Amino acid sequence: MILVTGGTGLVGAHLLLNLTENEGSVRAIYRTSSTIEKTKSLFHRHQKEALFPKIDWIEADITDIPSLEIAFQDIDYVYHCAGFISFDPNDEEKLRKINIEGTANIVNFCLAYKVKKLCHVSSIAAFGNVASSEIFIDEETEWNPEINHSDYAISKYGAEMEVWRGFQEGLQIVIVNPGIILGSTIWKEGSGSIFTKVKKGLKMYTLGEAGYVGVNDVVSLMVQLMKSDITGERFCLVSENLNYRYIINQIAENSGKPKARFHVKPWMTAIFWRIDWFFNTFFRTKRILSKHAATSIHTIDKYSNQKIKNALNFEFQSINDVIKEITSSKK
Repeated sequence: MILVTGGTGLVGAHLLLNLTENEGSVRAIYRTSSTIEKTKSLFHRHQKEALFPKIDWIEADITDIPSLEIAFQDIDYVYHCAGFISFDPNDEEKLRKINIEGTANIVNFCLAYKVKKLCHVSSIAAFGNVASSEIFIDEETEWNPEINHSDYAISKYGAEMEVWRGFQEGLQIVIVNPGIILGSTIWKEGSGSIFTKVKKGLKMYTLGEAGYVGVNDVVSLMVQLMKSDITGERFCLVSENLNYRYIINQIAENSGKPKARFHVKPWMTAIFWRIDWFFNTFFRTKRILSKHAATSIHTIDKYSNQKIKNALNFEFQSINDVIKEITSSKK
């Protein structure tokens, strides 16, 4: 049997859709019953409601060991999609507990229950930083602990260390490091929020650059890697490196909304994150923009997908096509 953690998230829900179509028994864990409705809505949107009952839902938490003991009964393969995404410095403890401690628990149970293979969903945030002589970030780019990383990046890097520990102890593993994931979804948080913001009339953009990938490509590659003989490897899953202005305007164009016209410069975000910090510190308002995030949205990062393309002879869907699919499904 296959176990999916994070089955109510973007990747996990799409993975469950794929597995129920093509595999036998599938089990997924959830924390609250209300979150299952998000996954059920995805099945409904794809007219696959008849497949939804094939999922064996178990109430569990990756930070709660007793609940995991039930979830891991008769499990052969594990897709670890669960995780916490936040760039709020106030969430440091929660990030470490869920992403690092939670992953350690999953690895320990995989070892204890003799799971055949684990696929861990990490992030390009866990990659290292390019040297001045390099252009592309890839799986071999060295992590430099002296460089300022976000708490989220540190937590994902720490989670990978737990997975590599499992590999050293005999667990067969693959790690995928997706870029910013775009996919058909009803979720308003995470990458899905950009579509909501553009729909509401987002007017601002920066010229920072990052790697993007469609959720269906991520899921397809995860399944292919799990079925392959590949083990002890990590893979960068990025379709294209694009700047934020391009992404925002493509969404706007396909949604029938005005394009963003106002260029937010680095000095503007430098002022804003300080104001944001002030209100958070003295008035306990929720952080909107951290210092690290204010810098990163102006940073140009380019990622190489050559390793996964060579390993599986895979061609990614263009981000333009991904955006067209998402916006057409929302109309």
